[in-house]
Amino acid sequence: MRTTNPTRRPGLRCMLVSTAACILAAPALAQDGDQAQDVITVTAQQRAQSAQDVPISLQVLDSGFIQSLAADDMGDLDAFVPGLDVSNGSPTQPRYSIRGISTSDFGVGTDPAVGIYVDGIYAARSGASLLAFNDVERIEVLKGPQGTLFGRNSAAGAVSIITRAPSDELEGRLALRIGSHSRVRTEGMINIPITDTLAIRANFLSNKADGWLTDSVTGEDYRRENGSADRLTIRWNATPTTEILLRHSRDNISQDARPAIGIVDLPAYPGTPAAPADPNAYLNPFNAPLRNDVAINRESRDLAETTLTIHQDIGAMTLTSLTSFREFSTMNREDEDGTNRIDTYFDTSNVEDNEAFYQELRLAGTSGPVDWLIGASYYDETAVQASETFTYTDTVNTVLGNLGAGTPFTDLEYGLLVPFGLPYTMLGHSWSENMNNRGEFTARAIYADAIWSVTDRMNLSVGLRYTEDEKSFQWLNGGRQADSLDQTLAALDGAGILGLAGASPADFLFDFVFDLAPLAGVACDNGVFVAENVACIQQDSWSNLSPRVVVDYQLTDNVMVYGSFSEGYKAGGFNSVEVGSRFENETVTSWEFGFKSDFINPDLIFNMSVFSYLYEGKQSVRLVVPAGGGIPQYLVQTSDDEAIGVDFELDWNATEALRLYGNAQWLDSTHKRRVDSNGADLAGEPTGEPNWNLAVGAEYVVNWRERGELTLQANHAYRGESRCNSQSVLQGTCGGYAAFELGEARNRTDLRLRWTAPGDRLSVSAFANNLFDNQYVEGVSNLTADTLGTPFVTISTPRVLGLEIGYDF
Repeated sequence: MRTTNPTRRPGLRCMLVSTAACILAAPALAQDGDQAQDVITVTAQQRAQSAQDVPISLQVLDSGFIQSLAADDMGDLDAFVPGLDVSNGSPTQPRYSIRGISTSDFGVGTDPAVGIYVDGIYAARSGASLLAFNDVERIEVLKGPQGTLFGRNSAAGAVSIITRAPSDELEGRLALRIGSHSRVRTEGMINIPITDTLAIRANFLSNKADGWLTDSVTGEDYRRENGSADRLTIRWNATPTTEILLRHSRDNISQDARPAIGIVDLPAYPGTPAAPADPNAYLNPFNAPLRNDVAINRESRDLAETTLTIHQDIGAMTLTSLTSFREFSTMNREDEDGTNRIDTYFDTSNVEDNEAFYQELRLAGTSGPVDWLIGASYYDETAVQASETFTYTDTVNTVLGNLGAGTPFTDLEYGLLVPFGLPYTMLGHSWSENMNNRGEFTARAIYADAIWSVTDRMNLSVGLRYTEDEKSFQWLNGGRQADSLDQTLAALDGAGILGLAGASPADFLFDFVFDLAPLAGVACDNGVFVAENVACIQQDSWSNLSPRVVVDYQLTDNVMVYGSFSEGYKAGGFNSVEVGSRFENETVTSWEFGFKSDFINPDLIFNMSVFSYLYEGKQSVRLVVPAGGGIPQYLVQTSDDEAIGVDFELDWNATEALRLYGNAQWLDSTHKRRVDSNGADLAGEPTGEPNWNLAVGAEYVVNWRERGELTLQANHAYRGESRCNSQSVLQGTCGGYAAFELGEARNRTDLRLRWTAPGDRLSVSAFANNLFDNQYVEGVSNLTADTLGTPFVTISTPRVLGLEIGYDF
């Protein structure tokens, strides 16, 4: 970690320990006061309920909290939601984790373990799941399997984002946020009631910023941002019993791709770094020069979605229809070597085009003591992906030399072409290899859920969802593309020069990234065998029953206890870069016991839950070096994990002016069955997740009456040290080096001071995110460490200072 204020950290720790101790001790304190907490309504059980009445461990983030953190997307919030982890370094390929359960695969052949829903619509591909926050009402983070109510691919939990619907009042908002690194974020909203039954709501935002990393050679900035989003919503009360919501939204980004900070010294040309790289010689990435030369450093996404929601009352029942059509494209091309040398140049690009259709019908009602709902859903998706690599013959020559396969390009260059003055060169030719995938995915489900009021204090909830998944997946590798090299080889061959060296053009027709030779003989479902220039198609189907059973009991008017059993399901799939591969379902079985308490005097909410789960068939994509050495490959490895944990939540209005709140999670996650790529048995070893995650905060309000209101907010997040095993060290996500640490404990403190004018129309805020400028190494990429000797890292965002002005009317 790097901090620019090391002398202040001990005091900060003491302050945080004291604050946390006060907060966690709060349930035992008695305070005067009679102002009750506002009731938070959620739809975690597909019904409108008070959050305190829902027997699920969940955390609700309202628009005020989102604004207090100056958050742009979910990646800016996860530190303050213990148990949730969102890696948003690449917004087109984010990874979500809840309670240590995540999906590491970046290809379209698999699905995430955390379901992301926007206004009830499933956002399948990761490229469509990290959206800009514009006019968001609240976010519900549901922890633990949500397979019955939310369906497939919610095995770890679900994140439900609810945007604001049109209201019956004329209202609007304009906001401007400026901050460090020339950040400018503008936002606007207008809500217009057209008639008594028709209203529209439109909003937009634009977000731009300069980079905070500078290339030491070119002086160019990296980490520049450029994004925009807008949404138009029409609400029509067609009849007194019919409500129709039509939404159309767009979300676009065009920014720098993730830069690569090289952590090895570069010898003078033509010398190359030692391969494999020596971890003892790694540089401190906070002092290492940034040298990226990727030809097109770019990450972009264009997303458009239209949704139609219809609520129809039928007597005592309500029929809900959700219809959605989404299409998006993404492109992400980034440096993979952290150097600016042609003989160590390597970049990768991920290009996706996706179309998805979703339809759900849900009927809900109440029959005597039973609150019930039944439903059915249909999902259809077409996903096209190209995994592209680009380099030069100079780099191919370096790799071959490091692997002990000779240096054919420089041998010909300096042993034959240069000495004889021949007008040809074997160096400087572009070399690309591509893996092209296409997936056709269909999912159907039916489900039912009922809450039975057994007594006036006890409820029994029972639910079951049946899901069928069908998938067809295609791989096509057309072989390496090196047109100028092939022209040179043809000319040299025609002149008899290659023959003098005992070579032919065929000797250079090899793949060194997507080498399919080890897969020769693998049969595909379309009657062919894996080979270059042959489309291999695999087809499969899976089904699952996801149950849930919950008992909750109202011990007193203020305290509810509950116990639950639930299962979650993630469909099987395919590794997009491992031709002919397939893997089976993943399932999560979870038990949870907890209580929720809500008191008026003192005004206090305190919730706690104890949980355990078994995660079976977990599919992880890992970077594996073939036996005997060679180009690392992304391969699927299977394991079973298990965990126990505790969640805490506290919200205490200590006085009319002071509010204290906190959330925490303790987790012990280990492998029940796992063998790493080196053959080591990891059973009983930690999965890499820390024991503790903690978020605490305070809000103090000063009422100046005719001069308005002043609010001071302070939030602090702590993530404990990662618990390493041999695999996490191998993958570069955990462990220590002489120059830096991976997986060290993290701290982040945010402050916000807001003045609101009388009438609540005008507000001015000053904020500091990551106040103490703590930065951390995100992980070591070993993609090119063994072949080029060029490992690299990324680092977390530095401190951001800013000012925001908002006007509501």
